[in-house]
Amino acid sequence: MITLRIDIQGLTDERFQRPLQLITNLFYEESEVSLSPSDSKDISVHFDLNIEESLIHISARLIERESKKEVSFSYRKEVEPYQTEKEYFKQIKTAISFAYLNVLQEYTGIVQKWGILTGVRPTKLMHKAIQEGMSREEAHRMLEKSYMISREKIELMQKIVERQLAVIPDLYDLRNEVSIYIGIPFCPTKCAYCTFPAYAINGRQGSVNSFLGGLHFEMREIGKWLKERGIKITSVYYGGGTPTSITAEEMDMLYEEMYESFPNVENIREITVEAGRPDTITPEKLEVLKKWNIDRISVNPQSYIQETLKAIGRHHTVEETIEKYHLAREMGMTNINMDLIIGLPGEGTKEFKHTLDETEKLMPESLTVHTLSFKRASEMTKNKNKYKVASREEVEKMMHMAEEWTESHGYVPYYLYRQKNILGNLENVGYSIPGQESIYNIIIMEEMQSIIGLGCGASSKFIHPKTGQITHFANPKDPKSYNDSYQEYTEKKINILNDLFLH
Repeated sequence: MITLRIDIQGLTDERFQRPLQLITNLFYEESEVSLSPSDSKDISVHFDLNIEESLIHISARLIERESKKEVSFSYRKEVEPYQTEKEYFKQIKTAISFAYLNVLQEYTGIVQKWGILTGVRPTKLMHKAIQEGMSREEAHRMLEKSYMISREKIELMQKIVERQLAVIPDLYDLRNEVSIYIGIPFCPTKCAYCTFPAYAINGRQGSVNSFLGGLHFEMREIGKWLKERGIKITSVYYGGGTPTSITAEEMDMLYEEMYESFPNVENIREITVEAGRPDTITPEKLEVLKKWNIDRISVNPQSYIQETLKAIGRHHTVEETIEKYHLAREMGMTNINMDLIIGLPGEGTKEFKHTLDETEKLMPESLTVHTLSFKRASEMTKNKNKYKVASREEVEKMMHMAEEWTESHGYVPYYLYRQKNILGNLENVGYSIPGQESIYNIIIMEEMQSIIGLGCGASSKFIHPKTGQITHFANPKDPKSYNDSYQEYTEKKINILNDLFLH
């Protein structure tokens, strides 16, 4: 555990704690930032902050106590016009973050290609710049100057934003519509890296039956509200868990409820069902999907190394993934996504090349390349010593392999997001054959419209149609709590919708 003592010219404002800790986490797996100076033998960083009229003068000096190694950085920045104390503080925070990142880069020799950016959705910055009327060059300069984002990552953002606007030309005008997320909180087993609401389905049929009753109720009530107010649905996404964990009969009733409850289902731009676990896919379930005109699914190998699948708790074989992919294709699924994860335990460039070679034999319409993230509540994070993962350098090599492979096979990047504790401070990127992109993935990442979450553990994200203000709301994560309170939670969601759309 590395302890970094921070002295900001005597300032101990706790609002600095979080941004400085997030930047520290980019360099050290285990660290603690303390705003109180001490004589510790660890690392100290001293900031001198002076504000004269409209200029911020800042210098940062990092000292390693034991070796007496010292690194310094200083610069000045104009204070931009601001209206509130919060906006002013943000400028100070950004300046301190800027100086802090520079001294840590110099001290460690690690260059952070995403700069001071620790947020999940970088491309939102590019969209904001476009909506404010910035030219491409102005937007790029702003991202480089204000956030220290590398040109490589800015170009990636540019490609993605251009593709998104080609796929959804009215992306900036979708706030008067909604999308729906339907969560099915069951899986055959729980993967070691997973923190989604997911319960092993074996022996829980009573819970499944009760849960589905509540979900049908939510679908009817929300659908009724949307119909009465003439609000369109842009996309519907069945996630989880694994939505194909339930039986074919239960799936059939669920999609029938969707057609009966939701307005103009035939005009919804996209309906996706995650069939991520190949061991849940059967001919009967594929027939149900076909019956209800659902042809976009996700069949997720994660890796084509059997030892890896066993290590992370996915109880299916590599062969089963390939067989179920072909079965889905033969039974009319015309838009199949596959997820791969870079940096899984025991895997390096050799194993990832094998996974890409196997993917080449299948050529799904879209491919989402995730970088492993140590999520706080996952089994993998709780037992880090058990799961040996690749180094930062090797993880970066694997990401470049994915970039080169997708480009050479006709895929284009169309969405991107980042996570805390992600290996190598990298990103997750969705690639697609042009014209086969997921509308839902774009909408949820760019936060352009409200997404109403239905089902156990489903989160709603309400976007105010005029102000863009975001309100989060989550259903209970465990089936029993959900079964006890789904009516109450449905009513609360409807009250939020009334505030958003009727005022």
